[in-house]
Amino acid sequence: MQSSREIHLADRFRPIASTASELKAKKSPQMELLQGSNRLSSPENVRRRVSGKSSAEKTPQVSRQLSFGREIGHAAAETYLVTRLTFNLLGYLGVGYRWITRLLALACYAMLLMPGFLQVAYLYFFSSQVRRSIVYGDQPRNRLDLYIPPTNDGMKKPVVVFVTGGAWIIGYKAWGSLLGLQLAERDIIVACLDYRNFPQGTISDMVGDASRGISFVCNNISAFGGDPNRIYLMGQSAGAHISACALIEQAIKESKGESISWSVSQIKAYFGLSGGYNLFNLVEHCHNRGLYRSIFLSIMEGEESFEKFSPGVRLKEPRVRKAASLLPHIVLFHGSHDHSIPPEASKSFAEALRGVEVKTDVIVYDGKTHTDLFLQDPLRGGKDELFDHIVSMIHADDSDALRKDEAAPPRRRLVPEFLLKLAGKVSPF
Repeated sequence: MQSSREIHLADRFRPIASTASELKAKKSPQMELLQGSNRLSSPENVRRRVSGKSSAEKTPQVSRQLSFGREIGHAAAETYLVTRLTFNLLGYLGVGYRWITRLLALACYAMLLMPGFLQVAYLYFFSSQVRRSIVYGDQPRNRLDLYIPPTNDGMKKPVVVFVTGGAWIIGYKAWGSLLGLQLAERDIIVACLDYRNFPQGTISDMVGDASRGISFVCNNISAFGGDPNRIYLMGQSAGAHISACALIEQAIKESKGESISWSVSQIKAYFGLSGGYNLFNLVEHCHNRGLYRSIFLSIMEGEESFEKFSPGVRLKEPRVRKAASLLPHIVLFHGSHDHSIPPEASKSFAEALRGVEVKTDVIVYDGKTHTDLFLQDPLRGGKDELFDHIVSMIHADDSDALRKDEAAPPRRRLVPEFLLKLAGKVSPF
């Protein structure tokens, strides 16, 4: 059971309410579509931030000022949310030597990468390609961001549903903005899911939120130009663990004939990036890295829940074998120098998957750390093995898209090399 202190702190976490502009905005064509044939099996009001059309009395200059004001207001609200969660978290964890040193290292790391973060943040808040804070469920933080390709050729686009990492504590949908923007440039729609973090929620809440977000995308993405038959699920770090749990849990429900709102067959492949899939192996490792055992047990709902939320262990259950046959192609990526979650986590998960005859690939990048693959390499620009691998798999059956990928210009560098190297040295991950 949670202590009264935990319950009190969980109550302090509240989702930011929709702004007045959200409530008053007129319905967009996408919303009208969503409320038609593409709506969820259980009726939900699909709300999102839209800009209403100017009335006859408003001049273009006034409209631009109002739009800019809304953007600034949204940016301030998002910043407030992250700041509030950070301070609440620090109050919960307490201020010990290990946390202070890691917090200082994280601050230095962020400052060194700030030139890139500022460029990405500007695009996140002001780019017309980003549809922010689409509500996908009725729980706190049940929102997602959509990254739409700049080209509109009338063709349905492949879709990546991305679950961000954050040690189950500081995950946030905007952490996937760099990936979303870069994949959108390759004609791929990206949906970055937000979900409840600890202590606002525990692991079952996180898995449930992820499943609701996947369901929303599967049932509604065609309204945004996405192809419901080409959906890929991806998670990074804790997000890889959460999304893998959601995928296997859905396969189990489907194999039992239970009522479902989305099918595992709609997922063409699963990409797990730097994930941990066996809680029995992670608990002591995380404790030694600063995520103390008592907190880890609270997040995972006690040691008695380890098996349920350990995909690598659960696959060994005889009753799960039928569900395993429904799983899509699994591709696991990891860095050989990842100290936050060792690459053995992906290797052992792959062995468990192959043991139940699930098509599985493991790709380990030599010399790469926990954040190299997801942050430093994308900020570096140019060629990126992980990015190119994911894009080539998504476009494998589309010869035109593959030709465009070959002719695409190299990605722009966002951070100078010397800052990236310094960031790598001070990184707490």
